[in-house]
Amino acid sequence: MTDDTRGPAPDQAHASEAPTASPAIPASAAPAAKTERREGDGILRWLLETILLVALAFLLAQGIKTFIVQPYIIPTGSMIPTIEIGDRVLAEKITYRFREPEVGQIVVFDDPTGQHPQLIKRVIAVGGQTVDIKEGAVWVDGAKLDEPYVHGKVTDPGTVPVPVKVPEGSVWLMGDNRPNSGDSRFLGAQPLSAIRGRAVFTYWPPSRMGVLD
Repeated sequence: MTDDTRGPAPDQAHASEAPTASPAIPASAAPAAKTERREGDGILRWLLETILLVALAFLLAQGIKTFIVQPYIIPTGSMIPTIEIGDRVLAEKITYRFREPEVGQIVVFDDPTGQHPQLIKRVIAVGGQTVDIKEGAVWVDGAKLDEPYVHGKVTDPGTVPVPVKVPEGSVWLMGDNRPNSGDSRFLGAQPLSAIRGRAVFTYWPPSRMGVLD
């Protein structure tokens, strides 16, 4: 008679064992890792965008200074009282790309002596005109100039002999503060290539803010 009390065969016993389970992964771990990656990508993108914006702003500022308008600090008192020492002025660079400076305009130009990067003076005569200084005043082509901006100050000759005809492609420049101005009376006429722009506006200090004329 068969003994029914025997246990299952070895193969049957092994097959019936439950499979070993893998360690459980918390449900929140994967989303957290993805969030960290997104935050890291966001910071890197923000950093790159910031660098790009700063670079573009710098290039834009340089372009504006080179081609449109540039600020200057006035180093001397040769234009007092129109412009005081230390005033900040804006010089626009567009006008003289299309036409030459005109008499009465205030211009910024390279200092031929090298003592300052640039100087600022008023255009008194242009190429082809004849300048003379006599009777304490300036004469251009035989006519005495009306110069309210000098406020009655006497104009004396300098080291450049007068009368003198301004060469074509040049301008005769003088400061409004005639007794204290190293201008064309000493430097001679200046070439148009030395002019950096037309001074149009004082923006600092606020008490002197206004259009230059």
